[in-house]
Amino acid sequence: MLTNKFKAAITAVDWNSNVCDFLSDQPAIERLAAANLRLAVWSRQLENADAGNPALSFIREMQIAGQHVAALVALSLYKPASAQIRAVFECALFYTYFRTHHSELATLVRSPEYFLDKKEIIDYHKVHSEKFSELQHKIGLVSQINKWYSKISAIVHGQIPGSWVGYTKIADIKTAKPTYNSAIDLFIQGVDIVHRLLLCTVAQVLWNKFSTTAKKQLLAGMSGEQKSAMGLDAA
Repeated sequence: MLTNKFKAAITAVDWNSNVCDFLSDQPAIERLAAANLRLAVWSRQLENADAGNPALSFIREMQIAGQHVAALVALSLYKPASAQIRAVFECALFYTYFRTHHSELATLVRSPEYFLDKKEIIDYHKVHSEKFSELQHKIGLVSQINKWYSKISAIVHGQIPGSWVGYTKIADIKTAKPTYNSAIDLFIQGVDIVHRLLLCTVAQVLWNKFSTTAKKQLLAGMSGEQKSAMGLDAA
């Protein structure tokens, strides 16, 4: 009986209609695609520049999480998408630390008791990553991270009841434009934070191994002053 009810609820959702409704919004698709493209550029360059590093598993997870965001938003599963939006940032953050801490990475995999939180990794970068404190201060990176992370975490953990959920039963899942635009907004903000985080950390070490095309893509939109402060060339 319960199995039949579950099947009925799932099949009652017009998943195809939800996807088609979303895909009819060209500006929303373009925004979502552009954010995922930025993640893809970073992923490809890091895969090449840091080849063989076991911490690259975080970068692969980051890119997959971004793709999950697109799929979940298209299906009108906005609340589940919030967890993937946060995962994009968390995976990038973990990579920036564990790429040079392989023994700790092995412990992370082996022991459920070992865990590093966001603050510990950021504090590590402030002390040990050359120019991080100076660069992040100029662009207000840490304050942006804390504000954005608190907002997305509140949605993930249900601290704001009903946020990104406009139905009371599975059968009523349907497209909600204001909600998916909010989801895309937070995703784009998160990807921009990841972009700035990587520029202030791993790019300072691996930039010379990036392709010229990728460098231009990653620096697009930055002022000459910002590029100079970062110490990153486009050639």
